[in-house]
Formats: sequence, structure tokens, C-alpha cells
Amino acid sequence: MTLKNLPIPRPETADFGFRKVPADQKAKYVLRHFNSIARKYDFMNTLLSFGLHHPWKRKATDALALKPGDRVVDLCGGTADLTIRIARDIGPEGRVYLYDINRAMMEVGRYKISRSSSVGRIRLIQGDAEQMACCSGQFDGAIVGFGIRNLTRMEEGFKEMHRVLKPGGKMVCLEFSRPTFPWFRRLYDIYSFHIMPWVGKLFTGHREAYTYLPESIRKFPLQEELSSRLRDIGFTEVSYRNLTNGIAVIHQGVKAGEKEKRGI
Repeated sequence: MTLKNLPIPRPETADFGFRKVPADQKAKYVLRHFNSIARKYDFMNTLLSFGLHHPWKRKATDALALKPGDRVVDLCGGTADLTIRIARDIGPEGRVYLYDINRAMMEVGRYKISRSSSVGRIRLIQGDAEQMACCSGQFDGAIVGFGIRNLTRMEEGFKEMHRVLKPGGKMVCLEFSRPTFPWFRRLYDIYSFHIMPWVGKLFTGHREAYTYLPESIRKFPLQEELSSRLRDIGFTEVSYRNLTNGIAVIHQGVKAGEKEKRGI
């Protein structure tokens, strides 16, 4: 085979909703997306979920089964909803680290943290979730809420969560999915693909941001597939729990090994 006839390698691509974009450019698309809606992100979450994201997040943090003194990382922590909830559960000796790449979202979170009674227990780190600037075996718990599907390489994010957990540490992923009942799924699709972008345009001026949201949910692995991927990464005791007929799902896994016992 001559050099002229050698196949030309195609650049690696990644999903940005239903669009294919160069893998090395997806982070820029995601940053632009969240920069455009950061100030209204919490309001829109409450509006579009009819307030349901609050009990979903409470159930997700409860699933971590935290104890006073634990160290936790909130990956893709954004505006700090989960971070602040966790800080209340870990006591004055515990620490929770909000880890996110988007500064605009973190600034909203920083303001909320400053008004929280647990401000001294919280640290902020701006960085890439696929290459975390954290030591291995550092945390008792790791959580990601509605953020893992925004990564260019989702598996790398889960691998990093596994790496930074202590043996016996727990991972919780709260993420959107698709309703289990067919009739409800059809209604949800109409709402997601037609009403949600219109409401997003009305309140934020950014229809594209709320077109990307349902598209990225549709591209996300379903429950059994994600469970299989988590086991392949090395998590044990993998399970999931559907919330509100599967609109959201709590995925769980444990890093193999015996958890260090802390004296009381």
C-alpha cells in the first residue's frame, strides 16, 4: 500500500446532545453552555423540574451515608447545592470539596456557600473532572449530580472518582434518565423537546442550552448499561434507584476494600 492510499485517520468526536463535535472541543461547548445560564441555573432547575430536584438531591446525599468527619468530593459541583447539603452532614471536622471546571457556576456556588452556616467545611477546586488534581484514596465519598453526562469521556470521570476514593468509599451519581412507563415517557418527551426549550428561551434567552439538555439525557446510558460500565471500572455493590418513574436515577457503587474505622 502506498502512502497515498493509506487511510486518513478521522479526528475523535464526542456527543454534544445529538451533535457530533471534535472531542477536544466539547469542553468549550459545555463551558459556553453553562456560562450562558449560570446566573439563572438554580431558578431554571426549580422551574423546569417543578421543584423535584430538591428531594432528588436530598435522596442522593442521603445515599452517601456520611458520618461526622468524612471527606467528600462533589464532582461537577457547580452552584453547590449538593456541597452545602453534604457539609451539614459531616460535622465541624469534616470537609467537602466542590470540584468544577466552570468558574461562572462556581462563583454562584461561592456566594451561596458564603451564606451557609457550614462555610468553614467547604473548599472549592477549579479543575478538569477527567484529570482530578486530588491524591488517590483521599475521600470517604464522591458524588456527582447532573454533571457526568457533560464530560467528554464519561468513563474517565468515573475512573477518577474511583481513584480518589478510599477503599470502602462510596460513589453516588444522580443523573437524568427516561421514564419507565411508556405513556409517561411520551409526555415527558413532548415536555423535554418542545416545552423546555421554549421556556428556556423565555427566561434565559438561550434556547440552545435547553435543547442540549434533553438531547444529552437521551444520549446517556440507561440504568443497566451504566451499572455494567461501573462494574467494569472496578466498583462493587453497584445498584441504582429510579426517582419519579425514572426521570432521575441514583446510581451507587463502592470501591473495593475495607473502610477505615474512625474512633468516636
